[in-house]
Amino acid sequence: MPSLRALPLGLAALAAGALTSAASAATLEVVPRTFSPRVAEATVRLELERPRRVGVALVTRDGRRLGWISRPRMRRTLTMRWSGRLGGQVVADGRYRIEVVAPARRLAAASVVVDATAPRLAELDVTSGDRPYEGDGRLLATVSPNRDGLRDRATVRFRLDERAIVTLEVYGARRALGGPVRTITAALGPGRHRLVWEPRPGTPPGTYILRLTATDVLGNRRLYGATRAAARGIPRAPVVRVLGVDAWFTRRSYAPGGRAWLVVAADSRRLSVQILRAGPESEPTFRNDELKGVVVTPPGGLDWRGHRSSPAAVRVRIGDWPSGLYFTRLVSGDGTVGYAPFVVRPKTLGAHRIAVVLPTDTWQAYNFYDADGDGWGDTWYASERIATADLTRPHLNRGVPYRFRSYDLAFLRWLSLRGKEVDFLADEDVERFRRGEDLSAAYDLIVFAGHHEYVTARMYDLVERYRDLGGNLMFLSANNFFWKVDRQGGRLVRRELWRELGRPEAQLIGVQYLANDDGSRQAPFMVTGAEVLPWAFEGTGLENGDTFGLYGIEIDATSPDSPAATHVLAAVPDVFGPGRSAQMTYYETAAGAKVFAAGVLNFGGSVLPVGRLRDPAVTRLLDNLWARLSVP
Repeated sequence: MPSLRALPLGLAALAAGALTSAASAATLEVVPRTFSPRVAEATVRLELERPRRVGVALVTRDGRRLGWISRPRMRRTLTMRWSGRLGGQVVADGRYRIEVVAPARRLAAASVVVDATAPRLAELDVTSGDRPYEGDGRLLATVSPNRDGLRDRATVRFRLDERAIVTLEVYGARRALGGPVRTITAALGPGRHRLVWEPRPGTPPGTYILRLTATDVLGNRRLYGATRAAARGIPRAPVVRVLGVDAWFTRRSYAPGGRAWLVVAADSRRLSVQILRAGPESEPTFRNDELKGVVVTPPGGLDWRGHRSSPAAVRVRIGDWPSGLYFTRLVSGDGTVGYAPFVVRPKTLGAHRIAVVLPTDTWQAYNFYDADGDGWGDTWYASERIATADLTRPHLNRGVPYRFRSYDLAFLRWLSLRGKEVDFLADEDVERFRRGEDLSAAYDLIVFAGHHEYVTARMYDLVERYRDLGGNLMFLSANNFFWKVDRQGGRLVRRELWRELGRPEAQLIGVQYLANDDGSRQAPFMVTGAEVLPWAFEGTGLENGDTFGLYGIEIDATSPDSPAATHVLAAVPDVFGPGRSAQMTYYETAAGAKVFAAGVLNFGGSVLPVGRLRDPAVTRLLDNLWARLSVP
């Protein structure tokens, strides 16, 4: 409707005229005369000099009657609201007449315009300038807000087909949109336009959805950009990647003396690089996007001028370092920091009689880094339509694994402060053992230090056989061995719940996943097993009925599949409601296996033996468990 698109903004408030037939003394009024059935209704008012049988019909401009707005009946007056529908269907956009019809006679008529079409943004794209970053496309642009004149801003371009208010909202999306971090609004006429977002220095790295809304004078609105990853049928919005220093190793575990490839994506002329070890540091960590550690290598420099527009790989030598969790810290010229963690396994598996397995698969399952640039995290936690997770991506929070500070770091500090020497393993390192018998020969105790929700069939088989042979297990988190996954070509593929495959995790761990409330309710453990297992609480000062800590987030509990000898050491009663309690358990088998399960997600994060968060009772409890389980 070109003529309608040219109407001035003032038409939105135009009052309807009225048509009066002198011969019939019929008055018809329609307000407003132009409206959108998707936004508003029109009021139809009729007044006759005397009662008579009349109806109100919708008629095309050439006189073809389309249907009744109000069917004929005896009336003198009529006031009604018309939704722009006939027979339940919205009429097509266009100019019409509303007529008052008596038998064989038209008494009055008024014109009306129906416009339910929202403005369109054609030729929509986004750019960061004439030097795009590798992988950028029509709806993806990379910026690096360091004020150096290269890719400092993103420009959204489009052609608008009618006068409209256009709003651009910038969202840092993960699985669903929260509040916008920037909003730009402009009143625009038909034609080509540009809207510019210039992120401030220090804007957190990651992808941002630039959601667009175009609203015309009648209130018709068109959206570009969904509010959640799983939404369908909504046109895509531009996405801007704010590039920090994204870095990742091509493998998650290396042996001492080996060589590693570190891939780096950064827009900087120069980078400083240093390797540190996490755990032995004395300085506390207060941010979820920060890693601290003890220095392993002196800082080095990389001339990055030739790689500002695409990622590049750097060769890294792994020294003859003790087994542990290490990371590379990279700093750009403007002070932007990125981390790339990796595991140094022992040169020979079984170098120490205790292994600590880090949850490298689960870390990637919870990694919301957006490698494909669609604005959403590349994980099934963003959308159920996603069935795989890339194992080679950098971690989103400047390279720090999800919730590392909350769930994993305190236990690494405990190991260091207690002087414990162990074999650190990535998930795939466990699978280097050919049989459970080999695993049993190598280790007296295997500690699953963090949240090990996702495990392969090979991992499950090996650990179960290890337990059956008398191997000891310690689970310091909750919701472990819950999902079966496969690794295929560098990707993690989620399959089915282990309990649905006839292998409930409680038969191995002693407890199994019960519930999750994202941490909205947490409460202390109450001791229940001090008399049955006094060695566990020796020196803690805790007796049955005493409480310690603050726990929850995700919880485990015993089930009919738990081994018969499973004892409940402590419980968080009804933390998620009546009958939904967390349980800390311990059991032994006839073969001599000793298995401890914390039953809450954040137990491992509470064992820090120093600092203001120190809880001596929790630390002593872990000391007692370690002394008991670290020997055959």
